[in-house]
Amino acid sequence: MTRAFPVVPPPSHAAWLLGGLLAIPLIAIAVSMHLGPSAADRGAAMPAFAFAVVIVGAVAAFTFWGLGRRQVLLDERGLQVKAAMFSHRVGAADLDVARARIVDLDERTELKPVLKTFGMSLPGFHAGWFMLRDRSGGFCLLTSRRRVLWLPTRSGKSLLLSLERPEALLDALHRINAPIGPRA
Repeated sequence: MTRAFPVVPPPSHAAWLLGGLLAIPLIAIAVSMHLGPSAADRGAAMPAFAFAVVIVGAVAAFTFWGLGRRQVLLDERGLQVKAAMFSHRVGAADLDVARARIVDLDERTELKPVLKTFGMSLPGFHAGWFMLRDRSGGFCLLTSRRRVLWLPTRSGKSLLLSLERPEALLDALHRINAPIGPRA
């Protein structure tokens, strides 16, 4: 049975910043179309400008879709995290649940993502693979720095997850990894 754990939504300023950044190329295209070619040459340049608008629009749509793709699932095979256009699956036995903690990244600065290796990053949103300040690697789905579930793996990597109820996933993982005692 698959169980989903809700992710904290990213702050609204992340979407506004993303929209502003993606608007810059569209504004540049409009300005260059208006100021660049003469009226006679605009007709010839129109297909190139239209192509650029379509490409920027496609990138914008894909990026906004990624901002909305946030999912943490636990099933019999392990934990699956979907973050933007990235996914990561780790078996429950590969997690070092005994060391897992709910942390504040402002206090546990060694766990902060500092270098994006294969991910997406905006203020208030980190998704994908990052190098952490302690120089280890980690798969992140971070929308908040407070109450982050830190899940170390036996391979030395980490998962950092911003969940609405991080203790619920931690409890579920403890139940999965609990040794089975003798039956009465």
